[in-house]
Amino acid sequence: MMKKLMLAAATFAAAATLGALPAHAALKAGDAAPGFTTQASQAGKAFEFSLKDALKKGPVVVYFYPSAYTGGCNVQAHTFAVNHDKFAAAGATVVGVSLDSIQRLNDFSADPNYCAGKFPVAADADGRIARSYELAIREAASGKKDTRGVDIDHATTERTTFIVTPDGKIAAAVGGLTPAANVEKALETVQQLARKRT
Repeated sequence: MMKKLMLAAATFAAAATLGALPAHAALKAGDAAPGFTTQASQAGKAFEFSLKDALKKGPVVVYFYPSAYTGGCNVQAHTFAVNHDKFAAAGATVVGVSLDSIQRLNDFSADPNYCAGKFPVAADADGRIARSYELAIREAASGKKDTRGVDIDHATTERTTFIVTPDGKIAAAVGGLTPAANVEKALETVQQLARKRT
C-alpha cells in the first residue's frame, strides 16, 4: 500500500512538473538568439533598445513575461530589480520583453514596487520578437484587468528567459519555473558564465 501511495505521489509530481513547462517549443541552448531593436522604457523614459548593442557589454538576460502589472510578472520584475546589482556584478544586462504598449511600460519601469528603474522593459506590441524566439502568443481575453484595475487589452506570451552570450548564442533557456525561481536560475547561469570568463 505504501509503495502504491509513493508511486501515485511521484506520478502526480511528474505530471505537475510537466504541466508547468512551456506549452510551446522555444529556442534552446546553443541556438542563435534573434537580434531585435525596439522601444523600451527605463525609469519611465522611452528609448530604443538594441540587443546587438547590449551584447557588446556582456551577456544579456532577455526575459519574456505575459504582462506588466499582473501577479507573477510583478513578482518577477521586483525580483530582478532586487538582484540587479548581482547581475551587473556578473557583467550581465537584463531586459524584460512583453506585448505591453510603451505607455504601460513607462509606468511599470518606473514603479518602485516592480522594475524600480533598475532595468529596461521592451515593448513587443505585435509579438514579432516573441515569435522569433518561438514562443507561443495568446490573444487578449476580454474583460481581464491588471492589478491596478486597468484593462489588459493586448496579447500575452509565455514566461521564458533566455541568457544570450556576446557571440549571439543562447547559453540557457529557462521556462516552467515560478517567477522568482526563474530569476534565480538566470542569475545562477550568468554567475557561472562569469566564473568561466575569469
